[in-house]
Amino acid sequence: MYRIVDKKILNPTVTQMDIYAPLVAKKAKPGQFIILRVDEDGERIPLTISDHDKAAGTVRIIFQVVGATTEKLNHKQAGEYIQDFVGPLGRPTELDGIKKACIVGGGVGCAIAYPIAKALHEMGCEVYSIIGFRNRDLVILEDEFAACSDKLTVMTDDGSYGQKGVVTEPLKEAIEAGERYDEVITIGPMIMMKFVVATTKPYGIKTTVSMNPIMIDGTGMCGGCRLTVGGETKFACVDGPDFDGFKIDFDETMKRSQMYRPFELESREKVCNLFKKEIE
Repeated sequence: MYRIVDKKILNPTVTQMDIYAPLVAKKAKPGQFIILRVDEDGERIPLTISDHDKAAGTVRIIFQVVGATTEKLNHKQAGEYIQDFVGPLGRPTELDGIKKACIVGGGVGCAIAYPIAKALHEMGCEVYSIIGFRNRDLVILEDEFAACSDKLTVMTDDGSYGQKGVVTEPLKEAIEAGERYDEVITIGPMIMMKFVVATTKPYGIKTTVSMNPIMIDGTGMCGGCRLTVGGETKFACVDGPDFDGFKIDFDETMKRSQMYRPFELESREKVCNLFKKEIE
């Protein structure tokens, strides 16, 4: 069992938790993830390691409440326990040799982008961060990004905070103004990453994307997280989650990601109704 050391609500749909998992904290690197179960009857879900503290033995996860398992997890409080917390899994983000980078995060994907921006900053890299959200109420980790970025741009779809528009707009403006990045690293909704890649590809700027498809075991055995990368089948859990954005078949991946949406919504509704009955 793994104790929840701290819990913080970041916005109406996103929660941050620090979990006491010293063995995971000891080995964790930016870009890696864990797989957890809330209880012994629960499903396994992958969540990216947003931060970790080796001295305290804690691992930070940030998750959006979208399905039954995240709904259950969100009802847990500091001092309570979750059943399983396995990791670190996946390949760490390759950061060696990067001197100037642009980090593009969207929504809860910023929880994945932040540790990468932080690590690059600590390595002495020049970091330009662009983070985007639907509106002001959904903005997360702004202060954290500001602390590790030489320049930070916050975008909102409706213009209620920062600049109005999508993340590709300031990215394209910077490139057209003469900025040259060793690498652009983007994490967020699939459609956002697709268009970030479409923005950088004409300029030949190396672009890395972090893929988070359906996963079951995190070891490559189930095959649920398969992707087509450069015409070859890859598994996000063991070959990734980072891949060359120019080689990803985004349309296939987005189609597959929608397959289980009705089941996820149905499962979450059942869990919500269960909690409502307990309260009543």
